[in-house]
Parts: sequence; C-alpha cells; structure tokens
Amino acid sequence: MDTVQFGNVTVSKLILGGNPFSGFSHQNRELDREMTRYFTTARIKETMSQAEALGINTFLGRADAHIRRVLLEYWDEGGAIQWFAQTAPEFARLSGNVAGAISTGASAVYIHGGQMDFFYAQNQLDMVPDIIAMIKGAGRTAGIAAHNPRVHEWADEHLDLDFHMCSYYNPTRRDEHAEHVHGSVEVYAEADRAAMVDVISQLRRPAIHYKIFAAGRTDPREAFAFVAQHLRPQDAVCIGVFPKDMPDMLAKDAHLFTEAIQP
Repeated sequence: MDTVQFGNVTVSKLILGGNPFSGFSHQNRELDREMTRYFTTARIKETMSQAEALGINTFLGRADAHIRRVLLEYWDEGGAIQWFAQTAPEFARLSGNVAGAISTGASAVYIHGGQMDFFYAQNQLDMVPDIIAMIKGAGRTAGIAAHNPRVHEWADEHLDLDFHMCSYYNPTRRDEHAEHVHGSVEVYAEADRAAMVDVISQLRRPAIHYKIFAAGRTDPREAFAFVAQHLRPQDAVCIGVFPKDMPDMLAKDAHLFTEAIQP
C-alpha cells in the first residue's frame, strides 16, 4: 500500500474508518442498530487486523470510551494500527476530549466535522486555534474535519494544520447542533461533492477524502473512479466497511482502490 506523510506521521493512502464500529450507518435507525450489534469488540479487532494485513496502517475512530478501550485491547494483543482520533461532540470540554485521546495513544487528533460546521455557523471558532496548538504541542499530528467546504477554506487561511478531513457530502446541516441525529433525513447531492473536490484542489495541506461512498449509496467502483480523478499525490482516502454479508469487503475495496489510482 502506498503511503503519504501527514505532519510527522506516515499514513497509508487507504485508511480504515470507524463509523460502522460506532453504529453510524447514515441510512436509518435499523441499520445503525444492526451495525452496533454486529461490531462486537472481537469483530472490530478482526477488521483492524484485516486492514493491517492489506497494508492499511491507520484507523480513524471516535475518541470515546468505547473506541479507546477497544484500541488499548487491540494494541495489548499485538496490533499496531495507528489511531487518528476524532473528537466526540457529546463531551462537554473539547480540550478534555483531546487530552484523553492523546493519553490513550492517538498518533493524530482532529476536530469532528459536525463540531467544526457548528462552530463556523455559530461564529464560535475562537477556541479552535488553541485546540490545534494543544494537539501539536503534545507532538501529535493535527487536523480538522468538515462537511461544509467553506469551513476548510477558513481553516486553510487561519490554522496551522497538518491535514484536512474533507467530506464529499453535507448530508445534514449542523448549524444548530454538532452531533449527528440518528434517523434524520440525509441528502447526498452531487453538487456538494463537486464543491468539496474543488476546495480540496486549493488546500495547502493534505486532505483525507471521506464519505466517498455516500454511506453505501454509490457503487464502490464508481466512487473510487471519481476519487482517482481528484486525489492529489499528498492525499489519502478513508472508507468504512460493514462485512456482515460480505466477509472480504475490505479486501475487495482495497483492490478496487489500488486499481483505480494506478497510473
């Protein structure tokens, strides 16, 4: 697997995403519950091990008690995948959540996309530079996520980032609350995808392209073909998998990705 450099961290071009592990299907409540039941600790660790066998060295997951505990167990058993920690909006103090991720062993920390969208909409971005400085001061790689392309434009101008997490879609606006609402109606518009890749092309720092499958609404082959047209040499791609009915889903996706980006 090819790699790229984010700050002081070497990252595989394909990254394992943790939304399914935490029951975020971005489709409906029933699938959310199905994912939560399926992804026992054993199955999460098995998926991480499969990722490492495929050359995927990085996992993106929430900085909550559940994921932190699973990672510590996985590492104690010999796993080596590195963790890019996503802040969790339900924590009262963003700085405390970041500190917890760092103390657990995160290689990088980034501010959750819903939080950044919310801070931008509410004109509450003043604390963000201090959080980025906190992450970098601890020797970790620092980033932000967002679904709104304008947030990435602001961050590119105002923050000393190592990377951006760029969602291809903005399915539910986070102007009034940062957290995802399970079961809410989500819209995956092609115009959103076009707007985000346009912004990515102008960013000074590397980007992680995510939600490329539109939460299962886009055929993987088509999704990777689109990514290949817009993936810069310094960028990476994050995908989530739900292999309940297709045990080799991750291997198939990794093959399609490698095939798509080959010159």
